Amino acid sequence: MDKKDIRSLLRNNAVTVMFVVLCTLCMIFSGQSVSYVIYELFGRLSRNSFIVLALIIPIVAGMGINFAITIGAMAAQISVLWVIEWGVGGIGGFLLAMGMTLPIAALFGFLIGKLLNKMKGQEMIGGLILGYFASGLYQLLFLFIFGNLIPLNTPGLVVKGSTGVANTIDLNSGAGGGIKYALDGIWRTDFGTTLYVLCGIVAMALIVGLLLKKVEKKKAIIGVGTAAVLCGLYQIPAVADLFSMVKVPMITFIVVGILCLFNVGVMKTRLGQQFRAVGQNRTVANASGIHVDKVRLIAIVISTVLAGWGQLIFVQNMGSFQTYGAHEQVGLYAGAAILVGGASIRKATNGQAILGCILFHLLFIVAPPAAKNLFGDAAIGEYFRVFISYGVIAMALVMHAWRGVQARKEKKEQQEAAAK
Repeated sequence: MDKKDIRSLLRNNAVTVMFVVLCTLCMIFSGQSVSYVIYELFGRLSRNSFIVLALIIPIVAGMGINFAITIGAMAAQISVLWVIEWGVGGIGGFLLAMGMTLPIAALFGFLIGKLLNKMKGQEMIGGLILGYFASGLYQLLFLFIFGNLIPLNTPGLVVKGSTGVANTIDLNSGAGGGIKYALDGIWRTDFGTTLYVLCGIVAMALIVGLLLKKVEKKKAIIGVGTAAVLCGLYQIPAVADLFSMVKVPMITFIVVGILCLFNVGVMKTRLGQQFRAVGQNRTVANASGIHVDKVRLIAIVISTVLAGWGQLIFVQNMGSFQTYGAHEQVGLYAGAAILVGGASIRKATNGQAILGCILFHLLFIVAPPAAKNLFGDAAIGEYFRVFISYGVIAMALVMHAWRGVQARKEKKEQQEAAAK
């Protein structure tokens, strides 16, 4: 790799490199143990990965970051309210909330998609404004309609002596025991068991693929060798100690893995090819017989539903949520996370989403204690990470505009050279 390739690699992944440096510096100055940071990071990954992965399909379809996933989160919170009110707890309550979220979020996604089809080229700003507008309706629903026009009988859901839903909904309440840890609590294992199971599954899949001639020999050897090396490294006591605090919610991560497989699988279908075609050039896609507006609408509906399910995973992990504020930063943080992983507003992959989630939330863990040690005030770290969240999105938009200018400049130069 020559210097030009290295410069190009650094330029294309500037945000990711910057976050790696920031996380490393903050980790050094935070004074926290590596094992504690890893423990906290796994907890954040289990509750945030799904909703970040929900952004991929609209990006591929050329609609940029779907900030309207905030509305999908609202649909999930409406469903959780009624599950608590009806007293359905445990995994049954969680599945009921998923089932209720599906039609509500699909309807919201349909309306969002219809509006965004009238705002081609301005989808991200449209999604932001829609989120603010929907938040007003959400406040009206929870402050006036629920608990007033529509009575709620579960203790703690309505503020005594007032109207509307309480500021905080406890997911451990209700006649059915609530849905706190409904998914996370099904199957928890230590990190070592998880590693061995995962490596075993990957190795078996690669061997079977090799025997069926579905996987190249070189790829299978590298994959099996990597799995063996990881298992070998975990045998080192110092390495095992780093993960000693981690308890992995297997079912939650399996669900995240299923979404990754869904994102990969759907892109291999005819619909996925249409997503790509529309994302690359709407005019060409329309000339090829693709119903552009319909494809974009489907992308937004899928993303909104997935965001609703992602919010369910988030709140059951937290055990409670702020009724009037839990959804507000969903779009911002998820959008910033996927951009940190190296995605752009035109291209995104599962790997970029997971990497971005790791780096973004790692900074959330180590920035406050680092700021406290350096400046004597942990709040500086909080302000810094909020600034970073907006800064990453702004940088992505600037880089996208700059690349567009460069592409047009190169095209003009090529046309002028051809004319000569």
